[in-house]
Amino acid sequence: MGHIQFLNCLPLYWGLARTGTLLDLELTKDTPDELNDMLVRGDLDIGPISLVEFLRHADDLVVLPDIAVGCDGPVMSCVIVSQVPLDQLDGAKVALGSTSRTSVRLAQLLLAERIGVAPDYYTCPPDLGLMMQEAQAAVLIGDAALRATLHDAPRLGLEVHDLGLMWKEWTGLPFVFAVWAARRDYLATRPRAVFEVHKAFLASRDLSLEEVEKAAEQAARWETFDAELLRRYFTTLDFSLGRDQLTGIAEFARRVGDTTGFAPDVAVELYQPEAYTGPRTA
Repeated sequence: MGHIQFLNCLPLYWGLARTGTLLDLELTKDTPDELNDMLVRGDLDIGPISLVEFLRHADDLVVLPDIAVGCDGPVMSCVIVSQVPLDQLDGAKVALGSTSRTSVRLAQLLLAERIGVAPDYYTCPPDLGLMMQEAQAAVLIGDAALRATLHDAPRLGLEVHDLGLMWKEWTGLPFVFAVWAARRDYLATRPRAVFEVHKAFLASRDLSLEEVEKAAEQAARWETFDAELLRRYFTTLDFSLGRDQLTGIAEFARRVGDTTGFAPDVAVELYQPEAYTGPRTA
């Protein structure tokens, strides 16, 4: 299984350690872009994958229902940090953090169609200081975005624009940044394993959110963010994947599919546990 080493995934994994289920999983820890490639290649059986990469490879993957990383409004950790108002970015250099694929595509969409500008984009490591040396704005995700939003941007006098909030204000829909998927060939040969992993992750998420203060306190011991900020972050994120989230995915695909490597009406197939193992118990 893949494991994104960002705080936005901590509530999905924290409960695994609490229940002991973590001992039954072989986790591969890496950045989102690396894990995307590993799942597509078949080096992973199950794991998180950015929405854009899932849509590009939907024929080979099946989405696990009820679990994702997204938002229904602000997300806090997917942002555009800018030295100038967004409507002044036409023709300006905008740095795209190299660890993201879905967020950078969302940022490009919002800047083009909502703001009406066409920046000069380039990709680089997600280091705000280096980005701001060459660019007028930068797109950041994950922990780097949190640090930029809470620590660096206020100190440097930079504007911060939350991509989740911009999408919600524009479309009225939630946004999904990453889904959990199983390889179709692995599901065909190991349906019970997929069932057990899915059940374990749902239970882990639910336990983590029930004990969110404890999860935040423990995470704060090794992070630069305090427990109250982490609690707010974990409860701001949306870890569900239901009808509204699927509608948001369909709207995103409709808007960017032709230019992003998949059909605008690409089908999202959900794993159906009862088809393999009987009714789901969790």
